Amino acid sequence: SNIKYGILSVNGVLIYIGLYFFYFCSNLPFLFHIQKNIMTNTTKAKSTSGKPCGPYRCVDYFDSLVTQGFPGIDTLDKIFDHVFKKYEKLECLGTRELLSEEDEMQPSGKVFKKLILGEYKWTTYEEMNIQVSHFGSGLAALDQKPKSLICIFCETRAEWMISANACFRYNFPLVTLYATLGQDAIVYGLNHCGVTHLITSIELLDTKLKGVFSKLPKLKHVIYVDKKSINKAEYPEEIQIHSFESVMELGAKPEHLSVSPSHPCSSDLAIIMYTSGSTGIPKGVMIAHSNLVAGMAGQCERIPNLGPGDTYIGYLPLAHVLELSAELSCLSNGCRIGYSSPLTLSDKSAKIKKGTQGDCTVLKPTLMAAVPEIMDRIYNNVMNNVQEMSCFQRKIFKFAYNYKLGKIKHGHDTPLCNKVIFKKVKSLLGGNIRLLLSGGAPLSPTTQRFMNICFCCPVGQGYGLTETCGAGTIMESSDNTVGRVGAPLMCNEISLRDWPEGGYTEKDKPNPRGEILIGGPNVTMGYYKNEEANKDYFVDEHGQRWFCTGDIGEFHPDGCLQIVDRKKDLVKLQAGEYVSLAKVESALKKCPLIDNICVYAESDHNYVICFVVPNQNKLTLLANKIGVRGSWEEICNHPCVEAQVLKEIIEVAASNAAKLERFETPVKVRLSPEPWTPDSGLVTDAFKLKRKELKKHFINDIEKMYGRS
Repeated sequence: SNIKYGILSVNGVLIYIGLYFFYFCSNLPFLFHIQKNIMTNTTKAKSTSGKPCGPYRCVDYFDSLVTQGFPGIDTLDKIFDHVFKKYEKLECLGTRELLSEEDEMQPSGKVFKKLILGEYKWTTYEEMNIQVSHFGSGLAALDQKPKSLICIFCETRAEWMISANACFRYNFPLVTLYATLGQDAIVYGLNHCGVTHLITSIELLDTKLKGVFSKLPKLKHVIYVDKKSINKAEYPEEIQIHSFESVMELGAKPEHLSVSPSHPCSSDLAIIMYTSGSTGIPKGVMIAHSNLVAGMAGQCERIPNLGPGDTYIGYLPLAHVLELSAELSCLSNGCRIGYSSPLTLSDKSAKIKKGTQGDCTVLKPTLMAAVPEIMDRIYNNVMNNVQEMSCFQRKIFKFAYNYKLGKIKHGHDTPLCNKVIFKKVKSLLGGNIRLLLSGGAPLSPTTQRFMNICFCCPVGQGYGLTETCGAGTIMESSDNTVGRVGAPLMCNEISLRDWPEGGYTEKDKPNPRGEILIGGPNVTMGYYKNEEANKDYFVDEHGQRWFCTGDIGEFHPDGCLQIVDRKKDLVKLQAGEYVSLAKVESALKKCPLIDNICVYAESDHNYVICFVVPNQNKLTLLANKIGVRGSWEEICNHPCVEAQVLKEIIEVAASNAAKLERFETPVKVRLSPEPWTPDSGLVTDAFKLKRKELKKHFINDIEKMYGRS
């Protein structure tokens, strides 16, 4: 993302004169900075028991937890019946028109497909309501029964949301699977839940499903969402293949449409959402209508002025609870959703033809959710471009950045800086973003503050899990702190449970710490066909359902939570020290040479090693500097390059920003020429590391680095 043309280009003398003039003028508050309503020092949550361990509740809903966002509306189908009537003429779901596709040859010899896209085409709430009715009626005509499971295995798109709402209305519990799953995981998920009906896309049908139909004995109907025709003769006779349009046409027939749907009750199962499987086989989380209704109520309350004036850009996997709950919450308040993908998001995205516009530029969203990995990439790309600027341009950027940083900490905004210095950066996401929300994993304070400053909007962290419908905490938009995830939502409360083995207790100073337990109506029914895991993770006490997260939290005096560790990420070294793998990875990601990193340690050794996906541009420059030439793979495997990378890692680890102990600092490194993507199976769709899979992938290197081969 090139931002250097957004910085003033003048000669050196004028720059310095301009800096002094700008500094003088910027301190005239009535002209150049405005006071914002900040709540940093206010109490946002407190313990209901008076004990340091909690449970903590939001002070505005201290006496009782909220179960519904709309009084008397306790199921998802009732919410959307209400929404469709209230906002019927407003735009609802948008998809960009595909104008053409072109093959583009890369310098490496690879051919990438580039897209030329047009404007967004919109469906109104009224039109979506009709599509939902027709598709649900069509599924019923295809013998889909109420309370019988149906699976959606598809990329994020408008048809995904239409299908989901049809299932909610007709009481077809929806099973979700990530579109990036491998064939073994697909077979496991479909057979584990035993579905007879599957909604998918032509691409997934051809690349992932065609070869496994023989292993899916219960599957009878497959519906593809694309507006294309396929050769049904290529598929087994016992499986009926239908287009999305044909199912809607079937459902629109009077004899089918006249049959009233079997509406769910609040305790009925709405979704079985399979987790990302970062620690093993994915678990199917059973989510009732009442769980999602409560979770959405809590999330919507924390987003100020959420309503028909907002446009949300949907590009994360809808099979992930973060994206699904965000989109449902937006639709329930009359927002419009424009669909995108990680490969078409910006003007510089991989599938966007050079010279044409990415989805953010065309849509100009006001709301956006992202996982930390994506925000870290934006941070690194922008900072790399800053380093390529002239000396004077860098001085201006640094001056403006530090100036705004100081103002933000005192609750001020800087309209002049925003308009002159950061306008080009802000335009990368369309220019209209008013709130960025990060979830899925902890966001580093450095990245959070950077996004806050350069994109000129609040950047809040949220904390939740599939098992809590994505709800737990969300920062208030007026909270200008970083590194925290906010106070409990109005739908749940949070307790801390001592974990003495890891050194976390409620008696810790300055603040109580412990394992995070979330309780409330948003806590789900448990894992599908997995009683052993249910006993380990879910607890019912005093009429309240609790989920034991395995994450370690710390409550600050104002009632806001900070995620400080994860039980499964702690490794005890031979000498007795505990290493937090995630903490070390977060600190070292600020090394310019690193795009991604996995830290590894074993209890029978006294040192840490790491595996790194290097930044290709930075590493190539480094290799050239030390006289190493060759292919990208040869550069990554060269011992001199590895040694130089390790040297920079050690320097970053020892810096004041990282403050890593010597035993936490990796002593050996292995460079990975291939990036880690969800398709490779080494990270989840939220880009969390799959440590088990990474260990298998690098097992030979681990053996060598620990001297066992």
